[in-house]
Amino acid sequence: MKRPYAPVRSALALALALAGLPTVGHAQSSVTLYGILDAGVTYASNTGGSHVVRFDDGISYGNRWGLKGTEDLGGGLSAVFALESGFKIGTGRLILGGAQFGRQAYVGLSSRWGTVSFGNQLDMTEEMVYLYNVSAWASGYAIHQGDFDRFNGDRLPNSVKFLSNDIDGFKFGGMWSFGNTAGNFHQNSAYSVGAHYAHGSFTMGAAYTQLNNPFGIYAFDPYAMIGTHTFLGRPTVSVDPATGGITDLYSATSFPVDKQGTFGVGASYALGPVTLMGNFSYTTIKAFGQSSHMQVGEGGASWRMTPALSAIGGYQYTHFEGHHWNQISAGLHYLLSKRTDVYISGDYLKASNGVDAVIGYSFAPSTTTTQADLRIGMRHSF
Repeated sequence: MKRPYAPVRSALALALALAGLPTVGHAQSSVTLYGILDAGVTYASNTGGSHVVRFDDGISYGNRWGLKGTEDLGGGLSAVFALESGFKIGTGRLILGGAQFGRQAYVGLSSRWGTVSFGNQLDMTEEMVYLYNVSAWASGYAIHQGDFDRFNGDRLPNSVKFLSNDIDGFKFGGMWSFGNTAGNFHQNSAYSVGAHYAHGSFTMGAAYTQLNNPFGIYAFDPYAMIGTHTFLGRPTVSVDPATGGITDLYSATSFPVDKQGTFGVGASYALGPVTLMGNFSYTTIKAFGQSSHMQVGEGGASWRMTPALSAIGGYQYTHFEGHHWNQISAGLHYLLSKRTDVYISGDYLKASNGVDAVIGYSFAPSTTTTQADLRIGMRHSF
C-alpha cells in the first residue's frame, strides 16, 4: 500500500494503514501478506456519445495483493524484498500489461543509510510527490490529464534504485532503468531523482523523471489520453465526413515518443483537522523533432470532519498546445472500521474548444468538451 507522510496521513483518514498484519519468521526477520480490494458502480455522462453506468474496481486504490519481507543479516544490514500484483476484481484478470507482479517486484539491501534495490520499482515521482495529487484522493479517476506527469504512481522496470532513510525529516533518492536494448544503451532507458522534506505540519517534495522512448503500458495514445485531435503537429484521429465518427489512429500502434521528461513539486500544510495540498508539474514531450509542454497546477484540501468521516476536494488546471482543461473533484469517505471504508466521489471536466473531454485517461473520450462522473464504492484492506 502507498502510505502518506505523517501530516497527510493524519488528515486523510481514508488512507488505511496496514496495521496488525500477521507475520512469520524470527527475531527481526519477517514476511507479510497484504492487499487492498476496491469495487463499486460508476456513472459517466458521455463516453463516445452515450452515458454509461458500469461496475468498476481499483479506483480509489488499485486492487493488489503482495508479499514483503526482511531478513536481518546482522551489523545493521538487512535483505528486503517485495512482490506485488495488480488485478481487476470484476474479471480476476491481471492489469499493468498482464505482468504477474506488475505493481512491484524487487530485492535489495537495507542499511542505516538507506536501501539499494533491484527490479520493477516505483519511481521518485511516486515516492516524493504523488501524494500531493489531492484530486485523486477525492476521486480515484482524477489523475492529471493523461498521466503525462506520472502523478498517478508509476514504475520503472529493470531498475537499480537508492532511497535514503529519513534524516531529520529529509530523504532523497535516485534510480536508473535499463533499456536492455543490444547496441543502444539509451533506447527504452529511464531515470528518476527526487527529494522530500517534512517538519511538523509542513511537507514538501520534488522529483524529475525521464523516459526515453516510452513503451509498453507507458506508450502514448494521445486521443484516448487527453482527447485532442492533434498531437505535436500530427493528427491523432480520422473523422468520417458522412457520419462524424472518430477513429483513433494510435489505439493499436502507439504514437512514437522520443522523450518524456517531467518535473513535479508538491506541498501540504496541516491546520488541525484540515490539510491543504497543492502541486505543479511541467512535462516535456519530444517526437518527430518537435517538443510540446504540459503544465498542471492543482490545489485542494482534506477535512477530517469526524474520526470516521473525511471530505476531500481539489481543482486542476492544465495547459497543453494551446488547449485548456479545468476540472473539479470531490469525495466523501466514511470509515466503517480501521480496514474498511465506503465512499462517494465525483468529477467534472471542461476542456477548451476542439478537445473531446476525458477524465484522467479513465473513460472513452466525450463527444463534447465536457465529461462528468459519479461513483459509489467501498474498499477493504488486509
